Amino acid sequence: MSEKGVWEKSSPSELEAPEDAAPLGYHDNDVFGREEDHQIRYKTLSWQLVAVLMIAEIVSNGMLSLPSSLAVVGLVPGLVIIIFLGSFALFTSWLLIKFKLRHPEVHNMGDAGYILAGPIGREMLSFGTIVFAVFATGSQLLAAQVALGVLSSNKLCLMLYTGIFAIPTLFCSFPRTLDQLSWLSVPGVISIIVAGIVGMIGAGLHPVDGWRDQYSVAVKTDFVSAFVSITNPVFAYAGHFMFFILISEMKRPNDAMKAAYTLQIFNTVFYAIFAAITYIYLGPDVSSPSLTSLPLKWSKAAYGIALPNFLIAGSLYAHTAAKLLFVRFFRKSRHLHEHTAIGWGVWVFLIVLMNGAAFVLAIGVPIFNYLIGLAASLFASWYTYGIAGAFWLYDAWVYKGRFEAWKRRWAMCGLSWLTLAAGAFICIAGMYVTIKQIVDAYNSGEVSEPFSCG
Repeated sequence: MSEKGVWEKSSPSELEAPEDAAPLGYHDNDVFGREEDHQIRYKTLSWQLVAVLMIAEIVSNGMLSLPSSLAVVGLVPGLVIIIFLGSFALFTSWLLIKFKLRHPEVHNMGDAGYILAGPIGREMLSFGTIVFAVFATGSQLLAAQVALGVLSSNKLCLMLYTGIFAIPTLFCSFPRTLDQLSWLSVPGVISIIVAGIVGMIGAGLHPVDGWRDQYSVAVKTDFVSAFVSITNPVFAYAGHFMFFILISEMKRPNDAMKAAYTLQIFNTVFYAIFAAITYIYLGPDVSSPSLTSLPLKWSKAAYGIALPNFLIAGSLYAHTAAKLLFVRFFRKSRHLHEHTAIGWGVWVFLIVLMNGAAFVLAIGVPIFNYLIGLAASLFASWYTYGIAGAFWLYDAWVYKGRFEAWKRRWAMCGLSWLTLAAGAFICIAGMYVTIKQIVDAYNSGEVSEPFSCG
């Protein structure tokens, strides 16, 4: 997709500077500025490393729920949903990246919210980003809790497993720049890919009895159950809230779309293959996370291999929440770029705070798993899908001629409004389904006590 495919003419901010492949004036307006004389340099990421970071934080424990989504609606509808949402996420990635290049001062969703709706928009989108990042960190801690429990045959209290894993997650969050975390993300990406392959091999070698008759091409089900097959993939694709922060630390921001193509093509294909093979061989009773349905030795192998990914993904989420606040506190301050006691003190405090909040939520809130689904419905529906439409509509309105621009680009205008509508639908329906699940869990006595070992 080229710039000319969106706009009829280019504005000066869209012209490329050949020396760094950034729009003209980009480095004079972005949050980190020109870094030649700075002690701490943020803009060091290549598009390849950004792709690695994107894959590490998105292709993680969320994919382990996808086979159970296929069990709810059937093989074909489930795969259609996964592929459609992946393609949709690629389109919204493109919209987000174009918005970032036009507005280099945008470092995070809060900054984008300020452009769209002033201080109220900034506070709402900043709050949502922090909450979702903390909840996503807690989700990785819970995934590690399950993994460590399987590996040790649940010999310890589950809270201890969470605490054990929270410590390295905390330490891996500390680097100030994403470049340092990107190299840690390489083994994280390898681990989740290999874990998925091991899981598929284990399922193929040890299928359920009569597996050829167990899976269904399509399943008739009710709305609440069927919508779970949408919310699970939405969470599995939920990484767009980090895109602005990642692009802000790129050497060549105009290459960001290469990273987005790499991410979305890879995760859509990998998700579809993993979900289909696992569901076909393990049948309609496949668990979420699916690795738990494997024979014990295969489950232990897959979970053990996946642990580095859970660690790095959790660290990236906590880093993101802390980075948003840190940049907001010290934007245009020397504490952002120099090794000052105040800068490092605040950074350490924020990292500890975000990891600590995730840990307390993971072990202390009995319905935290459901709250993750609620957060995904409330925030990921907009960050991954809906709000991207607002970005295009805003830029067309402000820079290209208001209603006349919308009329000239009627196809993109229509797609943008449909994107907003899709985000609203996923948000409202997802919240309804998740709240109903919480009520049902309480009514059935499934909810444990806070800070319990169960």
